[in-house]
Amino acid sequence: MAKTALEANIVMALRQVYDPEIPVNVYDLGLIYEINVDEGHQVNIKMTLTAPNCPIADVVVESVAEAVRDVPGVVDVAIELVFEPEWNKDMMSEEARIELGLE
Repeated sequence: MAKTALEANIVMALRQVYDPEIPVNVYDLGLIYEINVDEGHQVNIKMTLTAPNCPIADVVVESVAEAVRDVPGVVDVAIELVFEPEWNKDMMSEEARIELGLE
């Protein structure tokens, strides 16, 4: 599978993962900062949370990892949880802002 097709499938998988506290997927919320796929189809993701003290952080991170691991062609996934830059609502897609009534 070509790297770009694999990346597109990863994004589709991420759009199926929801923050349990917000009815919008983690990708459109802007929680995914970076997706890197190496030649061996190892996936490295930099992501954040809506708040550093999120009580369900482990659940969200593990849901992201599981969704990406389930994408055909992915060998393994590593998640790096970062808090710089700090997440804010401007990072959300237009669709997410509309869904949450912010537009």
